[in-house]
Amino acid sequence: MPQESRIAPAKINLSLRVLGKRADGFHEIESLMVPLASADLGDVLHFESSESYDLHCDVQGVPRDESNLITMAVRKFEQALGRPCCWRITLEKKIPHGAGLGGGSSDAATTLLALNELEDAGFSNAQLAEMGASFGSDVPFFIYQQACMVKGRGEVIEPILRPDISNQALLLLKPSFGVSTPDAYRHCLDADEVVGVRYSPQKMPWGDIVNDLEKPVFYKHRFLAEMKLWLIDQVEVDAAMMSGSGSTMMAFVSDSKLCSDVLLRARQELDPTLWGCSVSIA
Repeated sequence: MPQESRIAPAKINLSLRVLGKRADGFHEIESLMVPLASADLGDVLHFESSESYDLHCDVQGVPRDESNLITMAVRKFEQALGRPCCWRITLEKKIPHGAGLGGGSSDAATTLLALNELEDAGFSNAQLAEMGASFGSDVPFFIYQQACMVKGRGEVIEPILRPDISNQALLLLKPSFGVSTPDAYRHCLDADEVVGVRYSPQKMPWGDIVNDLEKPVFYKHRFLAEMKLWLIDQVEVDAAMMSGSGSTMMAFVSDSKLCSDVLLRARQELDPTLWGCSVSIA
C-alpha cells in the first residue's frame, strides 16, 4: 500500500521572554523561534491509507491514546473537515522527549500539514495554526516552517526572514532526565537564581540570546546550571543557553566540526550518558 512520509523538525528558542501571567492561566511570552536543519534530528511520520485512524509508535513513554498530540491534531482536523481521516500513522521518534525541542508539537503540526494535503482540504496556514493553537501552544509555530516571532501564549505568529542566523552551528546536549514544561513555567516569575550563573542576554553577531525559563529550571535541576557554566568555559563555545523549557542545553559554536570535540569532553567531564547532536539553524 502506498505510504507518504513527512519530517517533523525540532526547534530552539533563540530568545524566550516571559512577560507575565495571563487571565487564562497561561503566560504571556515573546520568543524568537527557529527550526533546526538536521537529518539526524527530526521525527518521521509515515501516513498510510487505512479503514480508520490508527497511531503506531514503538518508543516507550510515547502515549498512543487520545492524549497524544498527533491524535489531537487528527481529531481537530476531522472536526474542521467534517469527516473522518482514515490514516494509519507510524511515528519514528528521533527528537528526545522532554527536551525543550518541540518534538510533540512538531509532530502535531506536521500531521495537520500532511492531512491538509492528503485530504485535499485546502486550509490556509492561518487556519491550520488556529487548529493547532487549540491544543498546543508551540504547534502554530511549526505550521510556518521558518523563523518566527511568537507572542501571546504561543498562538500569535509572525513569520520573519532571518538569513543572518541560517546555518549557525549548534551542539545540543541533553542529560537522561527531561523537564516538564508546565513545571518550568510554574515558578518562572518568582524563582531564585543559582549563584554564579549568568542569566542576562548573551551577545551573538546576529543578536542577543536569552531564556527566562533558566531560573526556575536551574533552581530545581542544578546539573543544568552546571552544564551551562561548563559549556561557556569551553574555548570552542561562543555562548550557551537552555533550549525552551529544557532539559536540552545548546552551545553556539563557530564551526560544526568543533562539536564532536566538545561532546566527547562533556561526556568525559560531566556525564558519560549525555545525548548529543550537532545541528544548524534552518
